[in-house]
Formats: sequence, structure tokens, C-alpha cells
Amino acid sequence: MADAFSSSSETVIQRVVDVSLKENTPAEKLIELYQITKTCAFISEHHFGKVALQFPDELLVDSAAVAAEIERKSQAKTFILGDTSYGSCCVDEVAAEHVGADCIVHYGNACLSPSKRLPVMYVFEKLTLDVEKCAVSFRELYMDKQTHILLLYDVNYDHAIGDLLTLLSPEYPNLIATELAVEGENCYSHGQINKETRPSEDDNSQTVCQFGRRFSLKSGSSLTDYRMFYVGPEGATLRNFMMTWNRCSFCSFDPVSMTGRVETVNVNRALMKRYYAIERAKDANVVGILVGTLGVADYLTIIQQLKETLHRAGKKSYMFAMGKLNVPKLANFLEIDIFVLIACPENSLLDSSEFYKPVVTPFEMEVACNRKREWSEEYVTDFRHLLPGGQSHVPMADQQEGDDETDVSLITGALRSRNLLSGEPAVSSFGSSVVLRNQTTTVADANSAATFLAGRSWRGLEQKLGETPVVKAVQGRRGIAIAYEDEGAS
Repeated sequence: MADAFSSSSETVIQRVVDVSLKENTPAEKLIELYQITKTCAFISEHHFGKVALQFPDELLVDSAAVAAEIERKSQAKTFILGDTSYGSCCVDEVAAEHVGADCIVHYGNACLSPSKRLPVMYVFEKLTLDVEKCAVSFRELYMDKQTHILLLYDVNYDHAIGDLLTLLSPEYPNLIATELAVEGENCYSHGQINKETRPSEDDNSQTVCQFGRRFSLKSGSSLTDYRMFYVGPEGATLRNFMMTWNRCSFCSFDPVSMTGRVETVNVNRALMKRYYAIERAKDANVVGILVGTLGVADYLTIIQQLKETLHRAGKKSYMFAMGKLNVPKLANFLEIDIFVLIACPENSLLDSSEFYKPVVTPFEMEVACNRKREWSEEYVTDFRHLLPGGQSHVPMADQQEGDDETDVSLITGALRSRNLLSGEPAVSSFGSSVVLRNQTTTVADANSAATFLAGRSWRGLEQKLGETPVVKAVQGRRGIAIAYEDEGAS
């Protein structure tokens, strides 16, 4: 971890970076692979003049050719968005608005989180899937033909799922495949998103829409009755599914290695690690709210709700917008006890083991601060479900006069209060705030960041007015910090 905070300058200069460059797509395949004809039809139909083309890093090699072809066929001005502000799976509306774009065409992998400000068209990368080998692995993993199975897949394999269902549906009558369906009217794709749901034979079936997927469960059954089969590589998408539907067993097929396997990731162990982070959140006095998205719908609403929740729980909060996160960035803020990340469902489950302070999700912070929300088998990665009207919304517990509940920290063993800032703080003449906790004489220092600063051995440049003797100005050193001129050659 020490290397993460500071490293040798020689190491940086001598470092060798292994970059695997993707070859340019041949011109004859470019139009079909990137759906240029349908993209131009989408642009012309809505009379868009400026179009932002968002590419992930692995597809940037074709970006110039795709932009030139779209401009030639649609007469629209295109702008290439390369280095996204946050994750490449999210629509970068901020960068698009900087150039005054009328719409965004998003290429490659996508989390399918809804956006509201600009119209979005998704064009997925059509990755190769050996349907025959996938079907063979499916049959080996599910010997019982009557098993209830839900077929999930990475968005880049959507084009091949129909062929896979053709092979498996006659043998497995209880097999259900998900469809891609993004919420909102501003989302489009090449014939796959926002299409009409196929009529179900069972009128009493339950339709579920989550994570940009839509599927219908048979009457009388619940999601826990199904086993999950995922087509795609191991990564954030699969991890999000497994954490959310943690009571279901998962199997997967990796199209790259062309092997199927039973997912042996210990979900219970992963949930316990998240519960440890919740206990750290309960102990925290100062919380940093990390803005990890500016494009997902309702992100401002969840930020405001988090601020109110933290205030009512007696915690100070500070908001940070710093783009893509890394260890050195967050290590600059030692005053913060814990961070909460506002991001899309796939990026919110950040592994913070290398970070100096833990990073939790909005759901985990609510478990720590809201007495009405209990830790149970439900795990929420989509923060929109925590908002009023969401399927997992729990109102904040009312705090009565004199209500000063305490509990014991499972980490430090110390007593902690849940209701430190139940009232508005009164600002003192010393610049810190004190809060009357109850009708006794007990007061508490609520300005935790100022307290932390006062306790540090070094607090920056100190003026020491009247303590420093007055001297004439003299010429200082010349050169750079690594080698001043008067130091000589080493």
C-alpha cells in the first residue's frame, strides 16, 4: 500500500506498459459491425445536427473511420468522446454537453442505466459466441430438463441469444431468457432495446425489469425458484447479478475460453465483507460522498437524500467530484472516515481493500444510518430503488425529543450514539459547532474535520505572528527541488 501513496521517480520513468492494440476493422465490415446505416437513419429521423460518439478504449482504433462514415452519410457533425469522465459503461452526458451535442451514440459494453438529459442510441459490439459449445455446456450443467432457468447475458452477445434459445428451448420448457429494455423514452438501439414484449402464454406471469433487463416469471413462482445461467466473461456485470440475486445459484459460460462452470464465488463471504464495511460506516463521524456518475438518472436526488440521512444520523458529510477513483486521490483526505460512492450498479461495488479508507454503497450507508432498514438477504446495488417510490425505499426513522439510542461498535467495542445531530448546530465564537444532545449539560463537538485538523502534529504553514524575527530578504536557492545548483553533482 505504501507504493500507492508515493513511488520513486525512477520507477515511473523505467516502467514498461504492456498495451494490446486492436487492429483496425476492415472497411467492408465497419458498416455492419457499428450499425452505421441504422445510426444514420436514427440521426436523420430526429434531425440531429451534432452527434457525440462515445467509444470505450478498446474500440477507439475505429472511432475516426466510424465518425467519417457517419458524417458522409448523415451530414451531421460528429464528436468523438474517448476518455470518459467515469466508467465507459455509463453514458457520458457531461462530455457530450460540453460540445453542445444533440444526442449520444454509445458503443460497446453498457450498464444500461437510464439517462434523461440527452437522447441515447446504443450500439453493442457483436462479439463472437460459439452457440453449439455454449449449448453443450448448458446441458452438462443442467441435467434435469425441468429445471427453472433464467438466461442472462452480456449485452455484447445479445445478437446470438436467439440462436441459443432455438437449440435449448425445445429441451428445456422452463427456460426463460431476458430481453434488453432500458427505462425512459430517450433510449434507442439497433432493434433490441425498447422493443415490445412478446406476449406471454400465462396472463398471470410476473414481469421484472431490472438492470436494463426484462423477463417474465411463470405464475406462482418467484425469482428464488430459478437458477441463473450467464453468458459472458467474469466481471462487474456478473458480480452485480450475483450480489443482487444472492439466493440463486449461478452458472456461467465464458465465450472467450469457451468453458462453462458453476460459479463458486462465496457470495455469503462477500456479503459479510460488505457488512464489515457497514459497521465501519456506523463508527464513522465524517463521510465523503463520491460522485461517480453525472449521467445516471436521479443521481442528484440520491445525493440530497444521503446528505439528509447522514445529518439526521449525526454525521458530517462532504461531497467530492473527482472523476475516476484511485488510491492516491482518496488518500489526500485523511479527515474522512469512510466514503460512499454514487455510481451505476456495476461500478458501485468497488473493491476498496487497497484504499486507505473503506468505500461503501448508498444502500450500505442507509443500513448504517437508518434504524428502520435492517441487514437482511436483500442487497441493493441500484440507488434509484432507495428513493421514495422505489421498490426498496424505507423512510428514515423519526427521532423524538430526548431520543438518544446508543449501541456498541462491533469493531472497537466502544459505545456510540445514533442521534448526535438531532437538532441544528449552534455556531460558537471559536468556529466549531456544538450540539445540545439532550436536556442535560452534555454537549458534543460536531465539527469533526476541524477537530481532526487540530489534533495533527503538522497543520500546514503557520503564521506565528509576532514570534518570528524580522530579517532582510536574501537570495534563495536556484534550480529544482530534486537538484539545487548549490548542492553539486552527486
